[in-house]
Amino acid sequence: MIQLKDIYRDFQVGDQTVRALDNINLNISQGEYISVMGPSGSGKSTLLNIIALLDHPTSGQYLFNRQDVTKLDDNALAKIRRENIGFVFQFFHLIPRLTAAENIEIPMILAGINRQERQQRVMQAVASVGLSDRAKHLPEQLSGGQRQRVAIARATIMRPAILLADEPTGNLDSHSGIEIIELLETLNKQGMLLIIITHDHHLGKRAQRQIHIVDGKINFEK
Repeated sequence: MIQLKDIYRDFQVGDQTVRALDNINLNISQGEYISVMGPSGSGKSTLLNIIALLDHPTSGQYLFNRQDVTKLDDNALAKIRRENIGFVFQFFHLIPRLTAAENIEIPMILAGINRQERQQRVMQAVASVGLSDRAKHLPEQLSGGQRQRVAIARATIMRPAILLADEPTGNLDSHSGIEIIELLETLNKQGMLLIIITHDHHLGKRAQRQIHIVDGKINFEK
């Protein structure tokens, strides 16, 4: 599903070139559960942004479903993201003035889905994350764990094949964090490719496949 071949990513900082990714070669199949670990500044988030089509490699080839996406323009990349990839972040990124249900509905509005179908899918989504009784609450009225559940429902409402999670438990207490990871793992068992970036080695070891990055290079896998 995802093939990264000889991927490099350089950034210009003043008069210096900083290499964030250094000759990354990686094959990822549909339905895998992968954790990406490494110290701060190791290149984890840069790798996630490349996979997510939010950033372009400086050189190398990225095949997404056998299509070379390194040659596509921004509109084409946005279409692939919208149809295939969901995102979960550490700080939730919910819109404060919208209810939980309205936050979940946003991707469907942008995709032009009719109102009746949107309402049905939102009801199913809030039930699937255990928040049917919180659907009309604003983010400020929800706990951190509940906000992340809303974020997961929003990320998966378009039924993407891939779910990318960047430190999804980093802003949660340990109990809420375990609940969120178990929810993500349930989605993976349903067939969704799950890639988690984390500093937490205990969390990372839960994945079926672990990738360790140091200084922009894949240090080892297991």
